[in-house]
Amino acid sequence: MDQALDWLIVMECPTAEQQAAFDTWHAADPRHAQAYARASAAWNAQPVFATAQLLQQQLLQQRRRPSLLRRLRPHWKPLATAAALLIALGSYGNLPLRLQADHLTVVGERQHLQLEDGSKVLLNTNSAFSSTFNERQHKARLYKGEAFFEVAAEREQPLEIDAGPVRASVSDTSFAVRYLDGEAQVQVQRGDVDLRTLDDSARLRLSAGNSVRVGPHGFGPPEKLDAQKDLAWVQGRLVFENCPLNQVLAELRRYYPGWIVNNNEHLAQVAVTGNYRLDKPLDVVRALAQITSAKLSEYPALVILN
Repeated sequence: MDQALDWLIVMECPTAEQQAAFDTWHAADPRHAQAYARASAAWNAQPVFATAQLLQQQLLQQRRRPSLLRRLRPHWKPLATAAALLIALGSYGNLPLRLQADHLTVVGERQHLQLEDGSKVLLNTNSAFSSTFNERQHKARLYKGEAFFEVAAEREQPLEIDAGPVRASVSDTSFAVRYLDGEAQVQVQRGDVDLRTLDDSARLRLSAGNSVRVGPHGFGPPEKLDAQKDLAWVQGRLVFENCPLNQVLAELRRYYPGWIVNNNEHLAQVAVTGNYRLDKPLDVVRALAQITSAKLSEYPALVILN
């Protein structure tokens, strides 16, 4: 899809060489053709035109900063195209989740839920979640994202929670589940959590103060949980201790409804320590730029570290 978006911009006015290169790329793999068709359909949709126009208006309103306009003008059209396509493709790409999930959070949003059995759930940013309760089962599913569960002891049967490659069976416990990019992570704050892979090839009981990652090949080694740091998001904070800046920025991108770009590869491994509010990701980026002496450029829905 990244390649398709690049070609979509190039093919607005291609040279003969670009046309030939595009034809070669398009024919090289069926996935290329599918991605380009999807990107083209999104680009021709009305929401994309509206978004591109809005971005253009915002840029034109920056007349008091002519140097910024001169730097940005050669790039505004690709930026507007990419921004609009990301919005459109994101909406279309969420359609399967919208059909399955009972609850969805957008980037930067959190939701407090109470399930039918009295369990409490805090759904983190950009997450999708559903639950089913009947005589046969009490079951929840995290389709993507992150959730913190508080499950009471007084219950007829355990609550089962699916998240990608893992299933948790719980009662009288507090724990978090994160499922991103095909890998799940379980972090137990209180009580015990019984885990098994969905194919039932491996099982593990995880006790309070521990966490474990679960991927396509099963369980990783259990690790000690630093609840004040690892579960800080539950309290509305982001805490980093000697964490490489590229990892900090990757986490911030989950909360910022736009792009955060680092153009300085020397900054990637700079160690960062700090305690920040997760509902102010742009302020965090500004603080990081200051402590790392990086130059920060801010545009509509885009910040760049240089």
